[in-house]
Amino acid sequence: MSNYIKGDTGDWEIVIGIEVHAQIISNSKLFSSASTKFGGEHNTQVSFVDAGMPGMLPVINWICVEQAIKTGLGINAKINNFSIFDRKNYFYPDLPQGYQISQFKHPVVGEGHVIIDLDDKDSKKIRIERLHLEQDAGKSLHDQHPSYSYVDLNRSGIALMEIVSMPDIRSSEEAQAYIKKLRSIMRYLGTCDGNMEEGSLRADINVSVRRPDEELGTRCEIKNVNSIKFIGQAIEYEARRQIELIEDSKQISQETRLFDPKRGETRSMRSKEEAHDYRYFPDPDLLPLSFKEEVVDKIKKSLPELPDDKKIRFQNEYSLSYYDANLLTSEIDIADFFEDIAKEHDPKIVANWVTGEFFAAMNKEGFSISNSPINKDNFSRLIGLIEDNVISTRIAKDVFEIMLNDDEDPEKIVEREGMKQVSDSGELDKIIMKIIENNPDQVEAVKEKPKLMGWFVGQVMKETNGKANPKLVNEILNNKLEM
Repeated sequence: MSNYIKGDTGDWEIVIGIEVHAQIISNSKLFSSASTKFGGEHNTQVSFVDAGMPGMLPVINWICVEQAIKTGLGINAKINNFSIFDRKNYFYPDLPQGYQISQFKHPVVGEGHVIIDLDDKDSKKIRIERLHLEQDAGKSLHDQHPSYSYVDLNRSGIALMEIVSMPDIRSSEEAQAYIKKLRSIMRYLGTCDGNMEEGSLRADINVSVRRPDEELGTRCEIKNVNSIKFIGQAIEYEARRQIELIEDSKQISQETRLFDPKRGETRSMRSKEEAHDYRYFPDPDLLPLSFKEEVVDKIKKSLPELPDDKKIRFQNEYSLSYYDANLLTSEIDIADFFEDIAKEHDPKIVANWVTGEFFAAMNKEGFSISNSPINKDNFSRLIGLIEDNVISTRIAKDVFEIMLNDDEDPEKIVEREGMKQVSDSGELDKIIMKIIENNPDQVEAVKEKPKLMGWFVGQVMKETNGKANPKLVNEILNNKLEM
């Protein structure tokens, strides 16, 4: 599949690199003991270190380092046993220290890669340049007062992993797949919750365009995009904006831009014609970060099964299709939900229901596995009723709808509503004979065209309010009509 964009003067190729800022799951910040809990009152989760008070010294939170190493292993990256924390110097109101503690020349994690899944079983390797640790800044609040802006330092000092990709991404779809894959890996590892609405995962997207196989064009950075949907929209708009400018013989200005989701467009934020001089230098208050290989080996042994490995296992162990296995392993809570039920029931039936009715209902109602109105045990009981021929698949859908409104035991629903499948061959025989006797023309027609058998099945279902056992109905009809 070609990723080229058609312009007025020919084909164009998008070149994309992404810097992901992922908040580390940790009870305290990178260099202080202040809480990282989301939603606290403004400026209530701030230590003297976070507030940049004179004389306050940072102390490394080792848990954050372990989380970074774990993430590095999850993205197939080289772990650097020696790394250095630097001061990145710039002025901004929500940066009380006047600098950000980050890593520059010597990051804790080096080159790695992830494999993204595309349509038609295609996959692609996206190289990762580095992963480094850094502290987050605070947040400027511009909507609290008509004349003043305020600063909330609750986020100041929160531990971030900045994951920098190589410019290997060639479309908005690939960019979205890359973010989804990174988020999935980190959720499997328990290193970042990936909640983009709360700011736990943000992306800076570098976009440029060029003629196929020509040199890289001038790039623009789209800052702090916090939605996978918006990432796709921002890239599409920005690429076409740049193409129109070039085709009109205009220059692309290297700049930082923001995406406006209401207008569906990017707008200029600040110029980047000249690179910022952040005056990086090693932080004198922090020793270099150094650890033995045994530390990495220990963390490596503790890693859970990651999505790519789980996908292969699901295909082999449960005989699932590539498509179903890919869907079911995309998020760890989905994979666990499926596997817990598949251990007790036919995996293919479970997969069909989870990827079909269950996913459709969750998407429609805006739920996820974690806040699903149907608990795992009741969903498992529903699958059991189908397997045991207590209810038909059609009736099961009606039961499922009732369960969505009230997470009730499906067995009780079936009993109360009289939904049990009719599997009495004698009763079905009488119903079928009556239909045959009343429709001699259809009997003759089905002998000529066996596909018309479905009409008889439909009539039986109508007579039984959809409760007839379809397999048994077909067997009786075949015998009666001598098909």
